[in-house]
Amino acid sequence: MTELRCTLCGSTTMQEGFVEDSGQAARGFARWVAGPLERGLLGGAKLFGKHRLQIHAFRCANCTHLELFAYND
Repeated sequence: MTELRCTLCGSTTMQEGFVEDSGQAARGFARWVAGPLERGLLGGAKLFGKHRLQIHAFRCANCTHLELFAYND
């Protein structure tokens, strides 16, 4: 992976982290899901057959801007 640069201030001091999901029955981390949000009968998101990717989060140590990426597996 190439050196990350903040899209807000241009700094290269990016700190890696993750986006926590602490909702009901959550696995503890968030994922990116392809396509628009579709809700099922009970109001939850329809996920069957949808492509999912881990979210990689980076915070700029200079300006605190948060950058999120979903790299292909």
